[in-house]
Amino acid sequence: MPKPVLRVPRSIWRASGSVEGERAIPEETAVAFTFNTASYAVMMATPQDLKDFAVGFSLTEGVISSIEAIEGIDIVEEEMGIELRIWLKAPQAAEFLGRRRKMAGPTGCGLCGVESLVEAMRPPPEVGDGPLFTPDQIMTAVDSLYPLQALNQETRAVHAAGFWEPERGLVAVREDVGRHNALDKLAGALASEHATAAQGLVVLTSRVSIEMVQKSAMIGAAVVAAVSAPTALAVRMAEACGMTLVAIARKDGFEVFTHPQRVKGERVTHVA
Repeated sequence: MPKPVLRVPRSIWRASGSVEGERAIPEETAVAFTFNTASYAVMMATPQDLKDFAVGFSLTEGVISSIEAIEGIDIVEEEMGIELRIWLKAPQAAEFLGRRRKMAGPTGCGLCGVESLVEAMRPPPEVGDGPLFTPDQIMTAVDSLYPLQALNQETRAVHAAGFWEPERGLVAVREDVGRHNALDKLAGALASEHATAAQGLVVLTSRVSIEMVQKSAMIGAAVVAAVSAPTALAVRMAEACGMTLVAIARKDGFEVFTHPQRVKGERVTHVA
């Protein structure tokens, strides 16, 4: 199986001259998803936490509604990549085969190859009430992610998705060259523990696009916090599904774009 990190030779050029050395960079591998031998998707991803990837992708794409629908997962290394063979139980397999689609997604692409505008704009489920968070708790959750981004600290080239709870802190972190993949892996990790994101906070190192909102809603996240800005479509989708969307989280604060009622003690300042 490919290693998630490689060390490659490179030259460093500076004003003072040049020097030879090595650099740690993340691997990027084609990962194919099949369900009961039917092809579904090919994603470019980091080859680690692949079982979590298989489970989480199946959930956030709506192929299954519960991990209990999966009978087994085979991780098969092929000449040109990795195949995740996901075996669904009979009722779910029959339903899937009736509405199968194919797509091919490069790194960071969550909507490539979908067959219709309706499918691309599918409304996610409405999220539940969820817990309330203080501004300090949100900042603590965001700050707690970086120290546990082992792959990014080595390569400076991958995204992370984490899940934080007030009582336990950061429960799980997953990393990948693709931001959607990192979130899918986190979804799989939570599902494997028979948990949802309903009672905590999903933290993202990336910008928030529509598919990040859709995937977060699919795992029950009522609050999502990201270090980068959202797109306008993501804001509209978060508003529609009842999600509190926190973004542009920095050391000195953050911005709340939708459903601010879940942020306790928020100070409202009017900016011209």
